[in-house]
Amino acid sequence: MKETITIGYAITGSFCTFAKTITALEKLVEMNYQVQPIFSENTSHMDNRFTEASAFCKKVEEITGNPGIYTIPAAEPIGPKAPFDALVIAPCTGNSMSKLVNGITDTPVLMAAKAHLRNEKPLIISISSNDCMGMNFKNLGLLYNTKNVYFVPFGQDDYKKKTNSLVAHIELIPDTIEAALQGKQLQPVLRSPFS
Repeated sequence: MKETITIGYAITGSFCTFAKTITALEKLVEMNYQVQPIFSENTSHMDNRFTEASAFCKKVEEITGNPGIYTIPAAEPIGPKAPFDALVIAPCTGNSMSKLVNGITDTPVLMAAKAHLRNEKPLIISISSNDCMGMNFKNLGLLYNTKNVYFVPFGQDDYKKKTNSLVAHIELIPDTIEAALQGKQLQPVLRSPFS
């Protein structure tokens, strides 16, 4: 294994998980990973009740020390250049998951994932979706059985009020990366319910 591990860290619009995403990024940098942020359009342009988009992106860039990838053309060279040992999508919304499993690359994050997978390196998904056990359940299953795709262990975040919702245990991203780099899925995958 090479001395420095480079991680692509792609962020989609599950805004309620952004605070935990910041903590995960800080941990990866603390572990001496080189981290390249990649932003979906919703992440980089949509202000929300949790954060202002530009302030969030700026904070991510400050933590990682790298300017973000914000466009599809900027993400496309990830394929031929193969800069990442692993690519993480965290959080990964149900919308992004459904597009990914169907080969749709209409955002920088999805282009990055498609480009990265062509290099047969680990793609790690940290799901966050209110319909993951509903309309998106089949997409979860298809991705789970896709070569080089690994999941951050997940569970039901509110099994009484949101019975179809699944959210990854974001704090397990570093452990999931380490396992995926060895070609293994971190177990157990199902860790539910949340406390």
